[in-house]
Amino acid sequence: MNVKVENLGKNVVQLEIEVDAAKFEEGMQKSFIKNAGRFNIPGFRKGKAPRKMVERYYGEQALYEDAINFVCPEAYDKAVEDNDIRPVERPEIDIKQIGGGQNFIFTAKVTTKPEVELGKYKGVEIQKIEVTITDEDVEKELQRVAESNSRLISVEDRGIQSGDTVEIDFEGFIDGVAFEGGKASNYNLVIGSGQFIPGFEDQLVGSKTGDEVDINVSFPEDYGKSELAGKPALFKVKVNGIKVKELPTLDDEFAKDISEFETLAEYKEDLKKKLLHNAEHRAEHETEDKVVEKAVENAVAEIPAVMVEKQIDSLVRDFDMRLRYQGLELAKYLEIMGMDAKAFREQFSKRAENEVKTQLVLEKIGVTEGIDAGEDEINEEIRTMAENYKQSEEEFKKHLREDDIEYIKGNLIMRKTVEFLVKNAVIA
Repeated sequence: MNVKVENLGKNVVQLEIEVDAAKFEEGMQKSFIKNAGRFNIPGFRKGKAPRKMVERYYGEQALYEDAINFVCPEAYDKAVEDNDIRPVERPEIDIKQIGGGQNFIFTAKVTTKPEVELGKYKGVEIQKIEVTITDEDVEKELQRVAESNSRLISVEDRGIQSGDTVEIDFEGFIDGVAFEGGKASNYNLVIGSGQFIPGFEDQLVGSKTGDEVDINVSFPEDYGKSELAGKPALFKVKVNGIKVKELPTLDDEFAKDISEFETLAEYKEDLKKKLLHNAEHRAEHETEDKVVEKAVENAVAEIPAVMVEKQIDSLVRDFDMRLRYQGLELAKYLEIMGMDAKAFREQFSKRAENEVKTQLVLEKIGVTEGIDAGEDEINEEIRTMAENYKQSEEEFKKHLREDDIEYIKGNLIMRKTVEFLVKNAVIA
């Protein structure tokens, strides 16, 4: 097999791969065996005609597609490995010569991982993150805990006030015509949350349970749905109920109810310890982030658009999964936000590009510094993962493929690389 490599620029290479005629003939024979049953040749039972008769009747090109599928992947993979090409997407294949006893020639154009030019990454300087927990921090956390243990109480003797949770039915109209996505029943809205169009919540203040209210608002000029942007709308709203948040009394009984402590003072002391632990943990991660950020800023790499798009795909999938856990479809979310899919993806663009560059820079540093993960470290990581999934190590390993092991190893190397950068940073 002969391979010619041509650099097309911007991290794109084209491989011209020439496969021996004998090797392609093997692919043709496999193709014939696979497809023999679908050929009808006069004088032969279906699937029983010899290959020469099939090629004479249908033309040898009838076997090309599967022959290519048998030969191309193996030839391409070997060409990539032999020439140290690091593809980041599927190749664009173009057949140059095929059949007639000739060598099989095809080109494969592919985007590759970019070369990274490292800048300063050892001895980068960052400011130390100081960690302190004040009594005010403890009181805020105590208030948050109280909020999470509050309950909603229905009120009937007054109108809606800011901070109330109201249950409403509503339908929106523009020029007297109801518009798509503008209707809901038994919708819970916190007044003052700013969840709805500006002016909507304010006009509900003072209304009582059972009231039917006409609310006049205008959609913002930059609203995501162009057919609604800037237009005045009328919402017909019915108030089904008003609820107010009731907080528990912060005393020793409260502490007993939600913790293992007998007094509020003991509980607050424990809160302070936990807040300090969490703050130190955050500071550790922030320190890592800042050191890595410096190393990435100092490096140069031309990131291919396809790598950014793939990372956006990953971020969108993660976002979609989180929505599903909350019982909401992505399409419905975009409708509520007045945003189309293109605009939604665009908001991830800068983050995706930075994440791709960060990955590439850390990989390059790891290689440059000879950072690796040994078998014992990988097995220890697998044991930890098995425990997290509440499985035995043996059971967990049964489901791991070779790619999974490589992924675990890669993550370990990344983690060790970050530790290396922090250890060699100047933190003052």
